[in-house]
Formats: sequence, structure tokens, C-alpha cells
Amino acid sequence: MYEGREIVPLQFLKAVLPEPASLGPRTKGKTNIGCIFIGKKDGAEKKLYIYNTCDHQECYKEVGSQAVAYTTGVPAMIGAMLVMNGSWKRPGVYNIEEFDPDPFMDALNKWGLPWKISEEPELVD
Repeated sequence: MYEGREIVPLQFLKAVLPEPASLGPRTKGKTNIGCIFIGKKDGAEKKLYIYNTCDHQECYKEVGSQAVAYTTGVPAMIGAMLVMNGSWKRPGVYNIEEFDPDPFMDALNKWGLPWKISEEPELVD
């Protein structure tokens, strides 16, 4: 209910939020997408943060959309490419996490989402 009227949430949001396509030219800043990994290597505990930053304005110049769309579309394209070129193909059904990550990580660097590694990440709760 909103102001005494029943609403459909998705329609309500569409009515009050800006048109997504209008956000591209005015979105500024960067995304930061990454994972912190904790494990053991050669018997010693190791922590790594593998991450990518992507600039909204640079993405808009290149593809006419902000970085959120870019960082969603490029990995999906890479996954499809690896399936199609046979890098991620074997009999049966598998999650992508079961395949060799190296071709995917290499392709991220090639297709506009270069990643970096921090060996001393600050852990957050």
C-alpha cells in the first residue's frame, strides 16, 4: 500500500526511479568487484584479494552504458566463448567453478576487465 492505494512493486519502482538508460552519461566513479581467498600454500596460510576496478565514464564512452552493465556482460560473453571454443567442454553437467579458471582469467585481461592481486587484504566481517 502507498498513500492508501495498492501498488505493484515493480511498476511503482519503474514510475519513481530514473530510466536506466539515462544513468550512463551521468554515472561517475568506479566499480570494485573482487573476492578474498584464504587457504594454505606450501603449508603456510595465505590470503589473496583478486579484484577488478572499472570506470563508469570509460565504459560509457566505449559501449554507451555504465560499468555495472559492462562488468555483467563481459564475463558472460567470456563464459560463452569458452564453451563455444571447447575450453570449457566435457561430457556431463558442470558448474563453471569446476573448469580451469586460467582461460577465463586471461580473457578478462584481454576483454577489458583486467584484474589485480593484493596479497595483504584487509578482512571485513
